Amino acid sequence: MTRLVLAVTIIISAFPLYYMIVIASRTNTEATDMPPPFLPGGKLGENVQRVLSNPDAHYLTGLTNSLIIAATVTVSVVLISTFAGFAFARLQFKGGKILLLLVLLTMMVPLQQMGQVPLYRLMVSLEWVGSIKAVILPFLLNGFGVFLMTQYTEQAVPNELVEAARVDGASTLRIWWNVILPAVRPGMGVLGINTFMLNWNEFMWPLIVLNPDNPTVQVAINSLNAKYGTDYVLIFSGTLLSILPLIVVFILFGRQIIGGLMEGAVKA
Repeated sequence: MTRLVLAVTIIISAFPLYYMIVIASRTNTEATDMPPPFLPGGKLGENVQRVLSNPDAHYLTGLTNSLIIAATVTVSVVLISTFAGFAFARLQFKGGKILLLLVLLTMMVPLQQMGQVPLYRLMVSLEWVGSIKAVILPFLLNGFGVFLMTQYTEQAVPNELVEAARVDGASTLRIWWNVILPAVRPGMGVLGINTFMLNWNEFMWPLIVLNPDNPTVQVAINSLNAKYGTDYVLIFSGTLLSILPLIVVFILFGRQIIGGLMEGAVKA
């Protein structure tokens, strides 16, 4: 019974992706037929070429920009959050609890609604409007990542282990590198996947701060809309291309999560 439920869940979850491939490999006439097609056609390569050559979307530029933005922000958030989590969880310093409380308070502010106007004015004063720096710099650190890695470090790394490393003469940086990072690898994987997906799928801020000829991939997909109608095949083809990097990232970070969990189980 359990296997049956899991099989049904997988089929239901995978069906939207499969149907995206079906529509992306058809013509617009076939995509709007009734009943709709449920088998892939033979137009996928042609439709992908239409997406890449669309003069209004700048799709390749958007894909490149999104890869740079999401990768840079993910690496920064994971590393800084891991180090900050180690500091808050296992280093005793004056004002640590107050600083952690301030970090938690930042999570309570709806930045999407309240922060865009002052942030845009800051980008204008820095003359960064139109540059991907305006999409990268404001998001190199977030409170959720610090909070997550603080909690994970407290659970995964016993204080006795850190003290033993200090007795052996290890510096704080070496403890973080040799003791903390291997132990919190599953948490880093979860944070990495979440951060990459959030920045890859971000639409509103890049739409505001970047130029139409220098978009991110989500803005480029929005530009695939025809002026006097909706080209469903083109949009589905562009969306299909845009999720391929997400699948790769999920596989890479998923291996880290599973590897870390298995390593912890063997040690236990």
